[in-house]
Amino acid sequence: MQLIWPWQDRSRRFSWLKASGFALIVFPGVRFTYQVATGDYGIFPIALGGMVYWSGVWATVILLMALAVTPALTIFRWRALIDVRRMIGVAALAYTVGHIVIYFALRSWNFASIANESVTRLTLIVAWLSTFGLIVLGATSLDAAIRRMGAKGWQRLHNTNYVISALAVLHVVLARGTYPEQYALTGIFVWLMAWRVLDHYRLGANASALAMLAVASCLATASLEAGFLLGRRGYGLWSTLANNFNPAMLEVGIPPAWQVLAFGLLIALAAAGREAFRVKAARLEARQIG
Repeated sequence: MQLIWPWQDRSRRFSWLKASGFALIVFPGVRFTYQVATGDYGIFPIALGGMVYWSGVWATVILLMALAVTPALTIFRWRALIDVRRMIGVAALAYTVGHIVIYFALRSWNFASIANESVTRLTLIVAWLSTFGLIVLGATSLDAAIRRMGAKGWQRLHNTNYVISALAVLHVVLARGTYPEQYALTGIFVWLMAWRVLDHYRLGANASALAMLAVASCLATASLEAGFLLGRRGYGLWSTLANNFNPAMLEVGIPPAWQVLAFGLLIALAAAGREAFRVKAARLEARQIG
């Protein structure tokens, strides 16, 4: 069996698409390593807390990227993106393993303490369920597994990626502390799942439907943030929602709800642009034929 490198297609020829995708998913890991090496996270062992959080965030981002492949190839009619989906999924597993190793280091490799936390803290219970699911998907990502299981059986198994991703996002949300990334990632997950409902009704590439989805995902993100802060911190619902429109809050960053709205509207604009280009090309072709 000959090895196919991440930047090669199935014919072992260099692929710009796969090379670009590989560079995109490797960049967070390289940047993370550089930040650790230069002391951006502080001195050890204090740095481990931030390293655990951000390694988990990046693992979840890569996992959501895998879910985003189907919307991207549908909206932009870019079927070649299928070639990078498996690579992104395997990368998500690799980032997750790295996240676990850093967590073990944070706990000083005290496996008795780790085992106790793993069965008593909800965030770790869902994390392990998600991790075990990722391991199963990674182990069955080879062509040999598809032939052994059959295409339908393999597809049914890999559809559990929706549940695995939901558990990963829930793990981030339930992590100690309150950070904007928790809600931004959840809002994007909501968008990705709701898009599949739109696509079921053949609206997955409709610019108007995508714009409404962007607004709905923004509102869902804001509501989630307000509800979570009420339950965890006791903050008032309306005051949290009002912070999304408070210019002073921009000093600490763009609110997660607005990040999700920007993401959704960019997709909607891209879909509208592609549709306009398609219509214009069809008209030019009709004129040439006429």
